[in-house]
Amino acid sequence: MEKPVVFIRNFEAGIYLESFLVAAVASLLAIRLFLQITGYPQIGGGELHIAHMLWGGLLMLASIITLLSFLSKASARLAAILGGIGFGTFIDEVGKFVTSDHNYFFQPAVALIYVTFILIYLATRAIQTKRNYSPQEYLVNALREMEEAALHDLDEEERGRSLLYLERSSPDNPLVASLRDSLARTAAVPVPTNPWQLTRIKLFVKSLYHYVSGFWWFPLIVVAFFVAQLIINVVYAFVLVFFIGLGWEQILDVRVVRAVAERMKNLSFTDSAELGSSLLSGFFVLCGVIRIQRSKLLAFRMFERSILVSIFLTQVFAFYKEQFSALLGLFLNIAVLIALQFMIDRERLKAVTSDK
Repeated sequence: MEKPVVFIRNFEAGIYLESFLVAAVASLLAIRLFLQITGYPQIGGGELHIAHMLWGGLLMLASIITLLSFLSKASARLAAILGGIGFGTFIDEVGKFVTSDHNYFFQPAVALIYVTFILIYLATRAIQTKRNYSPQEYLVNALREMEEAALHDLDEEERGRSLLYLERSSPDNPLVASLRDSLARTAAVPVPTNPWQLTRIKLFVKSLYHYVSGFWWFPLIVVAFFVAQLIINVVYAFVLVFFIGLGWEQILDVRVVRAVAERMKNLSFTDSAELGSSLLSGFFVLCGVIRIQRSKLLAFRMFERSILVSIFLTQVFAFYKEQFSALLGLFLNIAVLIALQFMIDRERLKAVTSDK
């Protein structure tokens, strides 16, 4: 008899997390933009002030009630979006609750928000990838796919996933054979041709990327991008140490090692940390450039590590100093990371097929 599993992982958790994070970031940015445009109005009168974090709490409560009350995938997706909007609205006011004077404009608040989103993403990824899925988890997820059959909404993709999960379930479980027979007798509906907006955008970007990445010059552009990034990191380190750390009037007075050490003392912690993470990112880029002729796969993995260092380290300090103006760099890093992961998958597939 199989040992019962207390926590059954949902194979579609990544989709819901994506909706949650997108909704959270969008709501946070929308609130900041609205407050900036309207001059930060106060809801309430006199000593009464209704903080918008309360609305965030209500939306998160609505999300929990939706999850507890309904079973369909549509309700789970709605709960993820409501929860994301609520969480973004809630955490926007974190500055008020980490300062003694309730300072909404506390400079490190944006960095704290960014780190929180990163930790949510990493925690969810760890839950999904920490260990292999068990036969019980495959069976339970197959049952969840079968919910669509009960609603007369099972399409061919969902049927295919259900059959795949059943193949990886324990054959000794009597439910496996019964579910496989039920799937064979259930009529599938056509795959939706008009998916919801985020899915439509993802499909468009994916198809566009598949098309562009097929050209011979695409890897060259990626390599050129990272070489340019390496040069920028080196120039940034030079400017940070010699211009900011020392000052323009003393630039000509250079005594190499001792002078550099003295200048480093003049840098703030955030400048030093951003410098260190930028140099580490540049080191991985250099490793990738060196290995590009020998192995594209190894080179792309080095580039991926460089981008991950930028996202998880450098951007934290960028948000601390620049606040929301650092979003452009974050979006660029995420776009490059997605591109690299696709290229790594392609190179890995080539390596597997060439070994056969």
